[in-house]
Amino acid sequence: MNFSKLSLLRIKKGLSQRELAKIIGVAKSTYARWETQEDIIPLWHIVKYCNYFKVSIDYLLGVSDYNTYSNYDYTRTIDKKIIGNNIKYLRKQHNLTQRDLALLLNTSQSTICAYESGKTLILTAFAYALSKTFNESIDDICGLNKKGVNIQS
Repeated sequence: MNFSKLSLLRIKKGLSQRELAKIIGVAKSTYARWETQEDIIPLWHIVKYCNYFKVSIDYLLGVSDYNTYSNYDYTRTIDKKIIGNNIKYLRKQHNLTQRDLALLLNTSQSTICAYESGKTLILTAFAYALSKTFNESIDDICGLNKKGVNIQS
C-alpha cells in the first residue's frame, strides 16, 4: 500500500497536517502517522479523505493511476454488511473457503466470518490485499459504486 498521495494531495491544496486532521476528525498526531506510514488509515477515514479531495480509494492507495471518483458515491456511509456480502461473493467466485481466504490474508477464519457477516469492518490492509489478489476495485468492494451496492450486481 502506498500512502504517498495523502501528503501530496494535502500539500497541493495548501493544508497543514493539523488543518486536514481537523477536517477528517482525528488528532494531528494520528494523521501524521498515516502520512509517514507508521499506521494505516481506517476505511471510514479514507472515505472522508476521498470525499474531501474528490479522489477514489483506488487512486488514493495506489491501486490505480486513474481517479475514478465520479463513478462512486462517497456521501454514503460505509456499510459493513455490504462489504461483507462483497467479500463473500469474491471468495465464492474464486472457489475459496473462509479458511482458504484467511490463509491468503494471513488472518483467522473467524475474522473472515466476522467480515462476511458484517459484524466487523474490514481492515484497510485486507481490503487492499483483496483488491490486489482478485483484481477488484476497493471502491467496489466497499459498495460505493453509484449503480448499486454490491459488486455482483
